[in-house]
This record gives sequence, structure tokens and C-alpha cells, in this order.
Amino acid sequence: MEIQLTTRAAAEYEFLRSGAMTPEMASQYLQDGRIMLRTFSETLRDQYPYPDLSLRLTTSLQAYEPESSPDSVARKVQNWLDGKNQPTRREDVFRIAFALDLSEAQASFLLGQCTGYGVHYRDPKDTIYVWFLRNDRGYEEAKTFFESLPAPPRLTAYQKSSVHLTRELKHAFSFVYDVDSLHQTYLDHLEQFGQLHLRAYHYFEKYLSQLTHPDTGWEGAQEEDYSLETVMERYLSLHMPSGRSRGGYSVVQKLLKRNWPNTTALKNIRAHREDVSRKLLLLLYVITENVVDGEYHETDEDYLTIQERLEDHWWVLNAILLDCGMPALDPRNATDWLVLYALTAGEEESMSERMAQVIDHLFADIPQGS
Repeated sequence: MEIQLTTRAAAEYEFLRSGAMTPEMASQYLQDGRIMLRTFSETLRDQYPYPDLSLRLTTSLQAYEPESSPDSVARKVQNWLDGKNQPTRREDVFRIAFALDLSEAQASFLLGQCTGYGVHYRDPKDTIYVWFLRNDRGYEEAKTFFESLPAPPRLTAYQKSSVHLTRELKHAFSFVYDVDSLHQTYLDHLEQFGQLHLRAYHYFEKYLSQLTHPDTGWEGAQEEDYSLETVMERYLSLHMPSGRSRGGYSVVQKLLKRNWPNTTALKNIRAHREDVSRKLLLLLYVITENVVDGEYHETDEDYLTIQERLEDHWWVLNAILLDCGMPALDPRNATDWLVLYALTAGEEESMSERMAQVIDHLFADIPQGS
């Protein structure tokens, strides 16, 4: 596994690795905007470094979205390029990828930045769109072809034996070279498709079990299992304000607050109605410190320095993220930066306590119900 960091991302990582900040200092660093946040606009310009970026996006998207007014499309593109927002729908990200003739890897990176997941090869639409993108064919053709296909049956149960289906499907479709074969391969694997990420659910189950089945520390003693409401309140809230209002929030506060898990999300994920979000998986790693099933991890050893402990967690957590089809840690992402800071916790405090302290300072002016 090779993780490439840009110069600015590496600088943020080294700053975190120094272990020089108290939680209050870390909060101030984020609030003052000293973190070099990676923007969607920056990524677009990196992937398509040509002067006609705005024109190409606007012209293509107007063709892809004939039901939208030209002014609306132009305004949307300009907002992206001005860094005001970014797409949240995978369909929009694929449209951008087709418009800019991006590679499969570039499209996956863009999807990861916008939605928390890269290309998902068990999702029928992702698989079809990527095939057309890979073979230099257009968005309209890909959309028309996909709409002609039968929908896969809805999977109602999580199958532990199926955790590597994504790799199998990716491999199967990598040998398809024409539309007829694509159609047949799709039909051959119809029952293996599904939109939810099985590997992410595997980790979710493992971490959640650790939290819902508390250990009393006494042999033979057994405490009553925690409800999801209790897990949310006791572990996952981490002092994050619970209200929906974003009025008066700074950019970093909005980024950290966005998609923060709640009890409803936990219930939906557990019932296979909703996917495991990348933010939730990161929080579960921090809260459990990846200490599950009595497994031995070198990161548990007292003799490790802060720098060594952070580096070990860096590789372990990145391996988990990549296994789930999620982007690797990015020190220029606000949530990832906070997670990395939490991973530098010493023996005297837990990672979750360290994270909660930063959130306490960062949202000190925000009432809990706001």
C-alpha cells in the first residue's frame, strides 16, 4: 500500500506528528484557518489544468442536463470553481468526469472527495459508467445503456461470505471490451450487485459490537448491553453540538459538523437501509482505538513515541479505508486532520477524550442544542 502525499499535505502531517499542540491550540489552529484545506475547486484544476475548464464544464453539463436552464448550470459550475460548494450526488461527479475526460483513477478520487467513497464496483451504475469512461465513450451513451438494463434484485441480508464480491466484479468487468460483452457480463453477475458497501459494514459491526457490549472488567460480571441511543450519547457525540442550525458557523465548524452521525443513522445502517459513512468509520476507529476482539496491535505498546504511534495508526487506518473503498487519510481534510490529532493521544488520555476536548474548544460559542 503506497500513500502519496502532496507537499502541503505532508507539511500538515509532519506538523501533527510533532505532537506540539494542546487541544486548545489545535482548536485555535483549525478555527483561525491555518489548516490548508483541500478544496473541490483545487482538485478540479489539478485534474484539468487548462484555461477552458469553466467553458468545458458548462457546455457539457448543459448538454447533459437539458431540463436545467443554462443560467442555472453556469451558476452551479461557477460556484464549484469559486470554492463555494461541491457536488454531493454521484451522478453529478460522473458527469464532471465525462465532461473533462478524466481517467478511472481521477474519477474515483473525485467521487471520494465528494461522497466519501470512490468507485464502487458492486454498484451497477458505477460499474457501467466507469466502463464507458475507461473506453472513451460519452455520458449520454453510458446513461442510455444503463437505463436499458434490468435492475438487480434487492439484497436483504448481509453475507459475510460475500465480503470480496467487489474485487471479483471489478476483475470480471476489466476484461470486457465491447458493449455486447458488457451487457452479457452484467447479466451474468446481476445477483451480485448491491449499493451498500459490505466491507465497511463488516468494520461497523465489529466496532459497534465493542461499544454495545460493555466490558465491566470483572471476570464473570456482565453489564446490560447498551442501546444505540446510549452508544450515541456516551461515545459518538464527542461534545459535538446536536442542533441542525449552521448560522454563524465557520468553514471548519461546518465541515466537521456535516454528516455527524446520529442515532437514526446508526439504526438505518444496522438495518441495511443506509451505507456506513466515512466519517462514522473514522469516529468508530478513534473511539475503540481499534482495540477489538482481543487482537494484538503494536500501537498498544507503551514504549512507542507519539510519532511512532501516529505512524502505525496511519498505516492501519489507511489500510481499513482503502479496504472499504474509501479515500485514504488526507491531512488537508478537516475531519481527517482532527482524527490524526486524536491519534497522537498519549498514555494519560484516550483518543476520544482528546478529540472531544478539541471539539469543546472549537464549538465553545455554539450552544449544545444549536
